[in-house]
Amino acid sequence: MLKKQTVWLLTMLSLMIVLSVYYMSSPNNEELAIIDTFNSGEEDQATSGGADGENAEMLEEGESVISQTSSEELFASIRMDIEDERSVKKEQLEGIVASSTASTEEVNAAYEEMKKLEEVSTKELVLEESIVAENGYDDVLVRSEEDEVVVTVQAAELSKTEANNIIQMAKDEFGEVTIEVKFQPTS
Repeated sequence: MLKKQTVWLLTMLSLMIVLSVYYMSSPNNEELAIIDTFNSGEEDQATSGGADGENAEMLEEGESVISQTSSEELFASIRMDIEDERSVKKEQLEGIVASSTASTEEVNAAYEEMKKLEEVSTKELVLEESIVAENGYDDVLVRSEEDEVVVTVQAAELSKTEANNIIQMAKDEFGEVTIEVKFQPTS
């Protein structure tokens, strides 16, 4: 039988190997933050440049760390959060559909909710692609919840006419719902 120290040592070595492989295989344009804990009274700053030359800054002020990320990263993060949330919901619904103890009404309701989630995701994607294709914006994020659709446009500027066109496109896709158009300037 192996001693506890030997098991611990092997565990730590395998962890180091996994982390080394991960960091060696990761792309060079990932952001890495280095925080200097020895200069606790001074303001520390670390920057890393991406492939497109944009810089993200990390500032340490006492206990809090403030991160400034580009709009593209923000949009990607929000999309991932929405996708994760919907995946969890879909798994719950699939559990109900596959359950042998659920009633027929519950199974049908879960199946309809799954179809609705898929339909909303498709509509969001179609609207995003349509707005980008028609207006040439850098990026567009469409979020639909209940009876509200929020469209966030990343562009140099957004006129009232363009906002009204986006509202009309959203109404064509989602029907009569509350639509909010937000503007995110490009960085």
